[in-house]
Amino acid sequence: MIEIVDNSPDINVQSTEYIRLLGYPRGFVLEGRALELAECARQWFKHNGRPSVYGRTVDALRIEGDGVVIGGVSFNSAQLRNTLATAGADRAVLVAVSAGAELEEEAQSRWRDGKPDEYFFFEVFGSAVVEHLVTVTGARLCAWADDEGAAVLPHYSPGYPEWVIDEQASLLELIYCARPDVRRVEVMESGMLRPKKSLLAVFGVTRHTDRVRRLTELSPCENCSFTPCVYRRAPYRRSRKSLVSELPLRTAETHAAPLTADANYTVSVKALQRWSQERLSLTERQDGRLVAEFRYDGTTCTNMGRPLQFHYHVTLGSREDGYPILEQSCTPAPGDEGHTSMCRYISDREQLMSSIAVERPLHGRPLDEVIRWTRPSSPAGCYCEAESRQHKWGLVLETIHYALSVGAA
Repeated sequence: MIEIVDNSPDINVQSTEYIRLLGYPRGFVLEGRALELAECARQWFKHNGRPSVYGRTVDALRIEGDGVVIGGVSFNSAQLRNTLATAGADRAVLVAVSAGAELEEEAQSRWRDGKPDEYFFFEVFGSAVVEHLVTVTGARLCAWADDEGAAVLPHYSPGYPEWVIDEQASLLELIYCARPDVRRVEVMESGMLRPKKSLLAVFGVTRHTDRVRRLTELSPCENCSFTPCVYRRAPYRRSRKSLVSELPLRTAETHAAPLTADANYTVSVKALQRWSQERLSLTERQDGRLVAEFRYDGTTCTNMGRPLQFHYHVTLGSREDGYPILEQSCTPAPGDEGHTSMCRYISDREQLMSSIAVERPLHGRPLDEVIRWTRPSSPAGCYCEAESRQHKWGLVLETIHYALSVGAA
């Protein structure tokens, strides 16, 4: 059994992870005004933030139908169910992490004071803190499980694929049912958390450590950036040196094809195949450039889940040049009204649409870099948060990568 009550957790967010969440390409070094803003957010949080971590073990776990029952509470998530069943998990550690309400309030204060740049850097730092807390907690659980002769599985959360956010409230109550005195997180009627920079997670635990070693999808290590960890079973995906796209562009032109074959995508190949056929169109121009158009269909997280549609336009350089990303844009589809029901659109339409218009992740970089671009997992259908928009850009670029690499095979 393990219980974690930590109101002064480690908040040493790795600079590389913060820079990644800010939307800069891998290897980018902050300088000038950007560095000043990043340090401002970091130092403010160091002296004023109130992050928290709470976690506890639940021994009562069983697979039931298409879902899983934890501590007597049923959760309908096929993905969570399959992971726990494949690993032979017999218990789980339920975790709630939060960057605290203070950071959110300070970010809003900066916005009201007419400081949108500071607001953005504070918001993103909050996301970085949440990711860091989950990562460090996972490493802590790995150490505990290793002493128990067990292994910890990758965490999973409501709002992830195949787990509706509606079950967030049930999970929250289960996490804190034995210790309401330490609760620092609440759930709103929409299923969103308060403070918003928070996360609820289920870490499965199994004594069948051989399954974790044999099946990489059961190991959290490939997606874990906690470099000091001594319990690592597999390398962090972004540390692999074998990909051609790690080389400078001119070297890649000389020695290999512009796109990595059989790439390790963040979503299933079946989904990419379907999207490339149903949502993507590719047009080659006379100058050798390639124009890609992608249709994204989603829903708002509030207002009864209004459907919305956005169009993505990407212009790539020639194959000989390594398919560099030259132009990018994301706009609501003609005639779409659903985007006007997004909560951030309602509260500040101008800021939201301006943010969407200027975001161009991996701009100027070879398309192949998308397969090692580690970005937030934020599958919400709306565009309110920066991490959710990065997540969608990743899906778009991976679909284009898949279509071109399969077509060239």
